Amino acid sequence: MSEPANAYSTVVVGTDGSESSLRAVARAGALAGACGATLVVACAYLPAEADDRELARAQDVLGDEAYQVVGSHPAEETVRTAAERALAAGAGDVRTVAVTGSPVETLLEVVRREKADLLVVGNRGLSGIKGRLLGSVPADASRRSQCDVLIVHTTG
Repeated sequence: MSEPANAYSTVVVGTDGSESSLRAVARAGALAGACGATLVVACAYLPAEADDRELARAQDVLGDEAYQVVGSHPAEETVRTAAERALAAGAGDVRTVAVTGSPVETLLEVVRREKADLLVVGNRGLSGIKGRLLGSVPADASRRSQCDVLIVHTTG
């Protein structure tokens, strides 16, 4: 059976290992499976030698929303766990990438590199004053992406 011409062929989803991001991964996995698309699970991480004061300052400002993976080993574990979640949700072909950088820049770079036609992100950070003042991954990614963006409702 051939897929419709408008079906997605490569879907990128970002995860930071949080439960809400894993809900977005599961939705992306189900969608990729239904379309017969390749799913690329991406995780941005800070180098382990990132300045501790800078990290502490960011965590103080962001509070509960501060969820940035530090170091390549935790990032690899994060994408491995997310890939398992995507496969369980119905994805057929899943690849994982862990990339040094900020979440939005990393996701947009992976979208470009993979020639993705859909980017999936969770909605965490869209509501509340911090998201409006500091920006959020879903808002920034949807504004700057060159492909379709699906914002999955992952927060309560």
